[in-house]
Amino acid sequence: MTSTEAAAIALQDHAALWSVGEISASDVVNAACDALVAGLDAPSLRILAACTGAEADYDVHDLLPPALDELGLTFHPISSEAGLEAAARALARRMLTGELKPWELTFRINQRYGHELPLTARLAELDDEYAFLEHGGDKAVAQIDAEVTAEARRVVAAHPCVPGEPTGIPT
Repeated sequence: MTSTEAAAIALQDHAALWSVGEISASDVVNAACDALVAGLDAPSLRILAACTGAEADYDVHDLLPPALDELGLTFHPISSEAGLEAAARALARRMLTGELKPWELTFRINQRYGHELPLTARLAELDDEYAFLEHGGDKAVAQIDAEVTAEARRVVAAHPCVPGEPTGIPT
């Protein structure tokens, strides 16, 4: 994967996580800056990356969708099932890269979606299994961690994040 592909995936993940309240608007602006540094370019992306911390909370809502569109990426409507699934995949990717521990992933999934989102229902069940360990359950933490890792891989693979070609004309 090239650095521009990785930056596009990271920007799309940040958009999904921001839309469900998992990260701040400033984090999205930082991802836009990283995308520019990695070689992605679009007029709306430059405007988004130029936001100050004070502007981010007000402007990301309007600037993010066109920036993603110009890059051939998708912004899912806030609270849509597709958006919730995109955020879950982003969290799973974070766990697979070591940014989250397996129990943190399952906890966040269970707290945010419970057992209601079909894509992540097994992760919510695994969070319950971690809780059983605290009460004398018989599964070892390492075994549950391995199951969480396998399930995170399945969640990510359920909808590969392959960025399309930019639709905007860089200047």
